[in-house]
Amino acid sequence: MELTRTHILAGVAALLLVGAAGAWWLGPESRTSPGLPVPGEGDRIMVEVLNATRVDGLARTMTLRLRRAGLDVVYFGDAREGALDSTLILIRRGDSSFAGRIRDAIGGGRVVMDPDDELLLDVSVLLGFDVVPEGRIDP
Repeated sequence: MELTRTHILAGVAALLLVGAAGAWWLGPESRTSPGLPVPGEGDRIMVEVLNATRVDGLARTMTLRLRRAGLDVVYFGDAREGALDSTLILIRRGDSSFAGRIRDAIGGGRVVMDPDDELLLDVSVLLGFDVVPEGRIDP
């Protein structure tokens, strides 16, 4: 049986159709995303930000600052601890080489080594009154 031009074009069209259907099935992530980073690998620093003051919105404000500084804030909210006068930057895993980036972004803080492998974080930031933007102290 001899293959004609029509048969070849029909085969190519079928292959293109199967490829398009596969791309649609996998979704846009498969075409544009090189893959998700693995937590704790490379220079990705995973941070939680906890408001240890009574100033509303402080954790959200500092989360935005840290994200603009290239840090990956994976959680923000209120701290269980009582109100703190001074911010604590708790290093949960790794070294403290990136603590300066955090301190610069939020405007203060004392670095403390406090390893905790169960948290799956690099840093916990407990915000104190020392980093409250001016005009926002409402204790």
